[in-house]
Amino acid sequence: MDLFEYQARDMFEAHGVPVLPGEVITDASEAEAVASRIGADSGGVVVVKAQVKTGGRGKAGGVKLAKSAPEAATAASEILGMDIKGHTVHRVMIAAGAEIDQEYYFSLLLDRSQRTLLAMCSREGGVEIEKLAVERPEALARVHVDPLVGIDAEVAARITAEAGFEEEERDAIAEVLQHLWRVYEQEDATLVEVNPLVRTADGSIIALDGKVSLDENADFRHEDHADLADQGASDPLEARAKEKDLNYVKLDGNVGIIGNGAGLVMSTLDVVAYAGHDLGEQDGVTATPANFLDIGGGASAQVMTDGLDIIHSDEQVRSVFVNVFGGITACDEVANGIVGALEQLGDSAYKPLVVRLDGNNVEEGRRILSEADHRLVTLADTMDGAARQAAELALNPSR
Repeated sequence: MDLFEYQARDMFEAHGVPVLPGEVITDASEAEAVASRIGADSGGVVVVKAQVKTGGRGKAGGVKLAKSAPEAATAASEILGMDIKGHTVHRVMIAAGAEIDQEYYFSLLLDRSQRTLLAMCSREGGVEIEKLAVERPEALARVHVDPLVGIDAEVAARITAEAGFEEEERDAIAEVLQHLWRVYEQEDATLVEVNPLVRTADGSIIALDGKVSLDENADFRHEDHADLADQGASDPLEARAKEKDLNYVKLDGNVGIIGNGAGLVMSTLDVVAYAGHDLGEQDGVTATPANFLDIGGGASAQVMTDGLDIIHSDEQVRSVFVNVFGGITACDEVANGIVGALEQLGDSAYKPLVVRLDGNNVEEGRRILSEADHRLVTLADTMDGAARQAAELALNPSR
């Protein structure tokens, strides 16, 4: 889960990372009062920043400097409602201004290729770090961090040295890096980034802008992380699927997809898309995948019921393709799951299903479905053939 900047700021503060005062508002009418309060110690100067989960806010006009509370109110009214790379601004953060002397960059992330953590640090912050890494790679220090050790004083000193910081500034920066490590470790993050990390005119080191991504697999350790989710941006079907522990992603199509295993489901999306392309458009409709739904290895009646219920709730879906390769879960278990799911759903199940089974105990699975002889179920022998049938049904659901 990616956090908004204001959420990252609050998390930094909770773990001792130095940040500037800031408050979030959703209504421009609140801006003047908040700016007066926040800017009291910065000469009335504040920064009004769009809160969206994408980069390029400054270039899009989503970050404005205000030298007075009325200016902040004007800036907030201009930013709220903006569209920044497809993200509508529903809230802004008003943060205190600062006299910036130097901008730096720091991030700590999971390096999957090396199976460890990677700290990146540069004396050149406030820029597009991807561009810096390509054009001037020597300006970006890369230090692998042992997750069992983390960033202690010794590791922090090595990072600041490799990044080329002056001796007199290393200790202050190293201390902040250790606090950022605590954010990463104690919040089970996969990314902690500060761009820019600044030195102010009085020599203070402050995290001026932050980005944090949390590992949702660790949510069981952090009940408070549920409060950080952006409920307004969540798709209702995805939210329902998550409550049922289903690995579901809503897409903009009309053929519902259920499979076991992420790789098989991805392949299923492809063959449905190809089939839809071959069949072409009919009455303004083209058959395309409506979702990604991986039921994993537990294709029980309840799992199938939950999956079919979610897919039937998608009004765009016209047909469903169930594509299962029996392994740990045998095909007869899957078939019984489908039969049981349709019995549980009853009349609420009305969209045609094309089922392709293969693998462990496939003959028994097909026998179970054939004997059930459900009016919605069509058995298919091959993956390509099943995809075409599902696509045809999406174009002609009354067939």
